[in-house]
Amino acid sequence: MKDGAEETEKKHHRIKEETRRRRKFFREIEQDEDNLMVSKALSIPVLLLFAVFLVAICEVHNHDTLNSNGSVLTGMQFSHHNFNVADCGLSTSENDKPVHEEEWKGSVKISLKHRSNGEESAAKESLAESTMRDMNRIHTFHRRIIENKNQDAVSRQRNRKGRQLMAQKVSEESQPDEFIGQLMGTLTSGVTLGSGEYFMDVFIGTPPKHFLLIVDTGSDLNWIQCDPCHKCFEQKGPYYNPKGSTSFRNISCHDPRCHLVSSPDPPQPCKGETQTCPYYYWYGDSSNTTGDFALETFTVNLTTPEGTPEFKEVKNVMFGCGHWNRGLFHGAAGLLGLGRGPLSFASQLQALYGHSFSYCLVDRNSDSSVSSKLIFGEDKALMSHPQLNFTKLAVGKENPADTFYYVLIKSVLVGGEVVHGIPEETWHVSKEGAGGTIIDSGTTLSYFADPAYSLIKDAFVKRMTGYPVVKDFPVLDPCYNVSGVKELDMPEFGIRFSDGAEWNFPTQNYFIWVDQDVVCLAILSTPRTSFSIIGNYQQQNFHVIYDTKKSRLGFAPAKCADV
Repeated sequence: MKDGAEETEKKHHRIKEETRRRRKFFREIEQDEDNLMVSKALSIPVLLLFAVFLVAICEVHNHDTLNSNGSVLTGMQFSHHNFNVADCGLSTSENDKPVHEEEWKGSVKISLKHRSNGEESAAKESLAESTMRDMNRIHTFHRRIIENKNQDAVSRQRNRKGRQLMAQKVSEESQPDEFIGQLMGTLTSGVTLGSGEYFMDVFIGTPPKHFLLIVDTGSDLNWIQCDPCHKCFEQKGPYYNPKGSTSFRNISCHDPRCHLVSSPDPPQPCKGETQTCPYYYWYGDSSNTTGDFALETFTVNLTTPEGTPEFKEVKNVMFGCGHWNRGLFHGAAGLLGLGRGPLSFASQLQALYGHSFSYCLVDRNSDSSVSSKLIFGEDKALMSHPQLNFTKLAVGKENPADTFYYVLIKSVLVGGEVVHGIPEETWHVSKEGAGGTIIDSGTTLSYFADPAYSLIKDAFVKRMTGYPVVKDFPVLDPCYNVSGVKELDMPEFGIRFSDGAEWNFPTQNYFIWVDQDVVCLAILSTPRTSFSIIGNYQQQNFHVIYDTKKSRLGFAPAKCADV
């Protein structure tokens, strides 16, 4: 008994420590906001001087720091604090076309396998770790938004032009008259790995090798840990070896596609036609990847119009071959980006399967044999769903970062009633980058910027008078003892969007079991200077579609295990 009590006390201590770190992290967000606002007045002359410096170094032709593969990265020291895009690209090789498949034009369905061990203590620790990772992620998103807002006009125009050229090139080279078929993949929940993210099996290279990648709608870059791995985190299975693939090709630093990635700090001069394009991508809390930008063949599981499975190659996928990687990626080999930018896997598949993708996430506590699904292309069953609802995705000034999927909320409903008192600016992006709402597959829980969170929580508390309050789980609040209750009677929860669409959620999507007899509200707060986010827990058992061509988000209730 004594040992059990000590173990419980240790777990509670870890949870309290996570809460302390959470509060500290959000104080840093507010400090970042203040620091960036102070530096904004100085940014324009400094960035103009930096632009002149970039032009100068692109004219240097020394070859001293190249490795045997033409990479400029070997021997460099990375401080990992520069997020500007390298601007040394001059031309594109005719042999390295974007994703192209001459015969098959259709959609793709991919299963997302689910992992769960059913142990309450493990679930509680997983939740604590997931919320900490959520906070790191939100902090990263916030800094990217602020950095993007504070970029000088020259940098913004350069980035926009590069993205437009890439999108136009993909559109011109492969634009099918009709999209048919279905590309399906399996997603794995990271519950037992201490992660709230989802993972997917991907085959990379020729011959194809199997790797487990994190699926992320909040990121654009696809990347994988590569040999030689100078500094890498632990993963399941061997690293990807580009020398073992006949379809691997480096992208030159002169290639215009090199404009699409951020360069390491300090930026290196582009010295020769065979020199690789170095990249750097950061995620917050010291998680990042650095390596060479390259092209490779990705093999996916395709479901044909007749319903028969087959493997299909997707050639010339742009991805990062990471030689320096660090962070909490829970055994994955890398990341598969599904963001709005041209680098994401979803964007690169548009020429084959159209401008939409969708996923259906099974219940977090489902049996491990049950799979979630990721579908590229239009899913006919979803489009004919009688409860399918659409709301528009934010564009222009309401979307300050090209990567993220912003939605426009008008109000929040608790118990069927609108929560009053939430400032309207909470739902709109300010000129400083605060406000607005992102829908994201990589964040576990949902977060609302204060004072919206406090008002939403108070609305639940007022309607939850029939259950004893539990105070010993500090990560989430409020929590309730529901022992002996056969059927929970919780207030309804929904979101009303600016165009009139409503998304109403079942109780299990906004209350979470943290112990045998304890449930907690699965919603947390972000500072007023941050933004709101709809996480994957709230999206469980909904088929969610991202239609970038019509700039809209669709959602329909579903039993995702049967999709």
